[in-house]
Amino acid sequence: MNTPSPTPTVILEANKSTGEQPVELFIVDEHTENYLALQAGGDFDRGLLTGALGGIGGCAMLGLGLLGAIQGMFDITCMTFSIGIPLFLAPFLWETLRPLPLPILFNRRTQEIYFDHDGELFHTPWDGIIAVSNEFQIVGAQIGSIQNASLEIRVWKFEEPETALMVSLGAPFGKSLALQKGFWEYIRSYMNNGPYFDEHGNHSESDTFVKSQLAVRFKMSDSFKHTLARIKQAKKDAGGKNYLSGSDFAMLILEPMFYPMARIQEFTYSIAKRRSRNRWPSLVTERLKANGPTTRLVDLECEKGEGAE
Repeated sequence: MNTPSPTPTVILEANKSTGEQPVELFIVDEHTENYLALQAGGDFDRGLLTGALGGIGGCAMLGLGLLGAIQGMFDITCMTFSIGIPLFLAPFLWETLRPLPLPILFNRRTQEIYFDHDGELFHTPWDGIIAVSNEFQIVGAQIGSIQNASLEIRVWKFEEPETALMVSLGAPFGKSLALQKGFWEYIRSYMNNGPYFDEHGNHSESDTFVKSQLAVRFKMSDSFKHTLARIKQAKKDAGGKNYLSGSDFAMLILEPMFYPMARIQEFTYSIAKRRSRNRWPSLVTERLKANGPTTRLVDLECEKGEGAE
């Protein structure tokens, strides 16, 4: 049986460095000049079904149909097209019409954070915010000891400040306290010194470091490019000798076959994400624009409270 081993709570602040360098933990969905969006609520693999059915099955059927048309066998073309097109459209519509969970938004312009919980808007100002991190271990006979660390912030319901939530900034599993501190530094650097910063969190006019962090995330559509780069380097290191391994040869054959699936998956996810943005209330969307209002939601609450008095 797994038993957690608790450790003391660590408090992280907006205006105090953790001593770690900024690091992105594969959950930043968008890093723009105005806001930072963190994936929340799962569905990270949205579009995979469309990619599998449309990218492999659908493309195969459409290819057979084109081959039949070239050979004048139009009955085969009609049959394969009637199967291949629904293989793509059915999962595509199902995955894009279902809303994605809205991300956690860090608005750099207004210095506040937004979170959607079951259609209800929660928020908190960045000024004075604290994050709570707890490091713990899960121990089991089969898995041994696994180090984990959570990272959470508190947000309040808009116009109902008596209702609060603790929001997790990504899953804690497999993350150490040092990694979570580094991710908090990434957020701190963005909100305090951003939108772009260097490896020490200091403001930078260049987006080189930020792009290097975001580029670490694995994308299936880039795997063939990485394989070619690795083979090119192996050829250079071998000095003209036999450098192509059996696994590299297999990847050269298989990866182009899976490329359509990866691209369709990424395209489907981007469409679903774009559609989901419309679920934010106008109070949020107008503040994400470069020329939008700079008043915080907490300021609106204060104004409304003063007006009621």
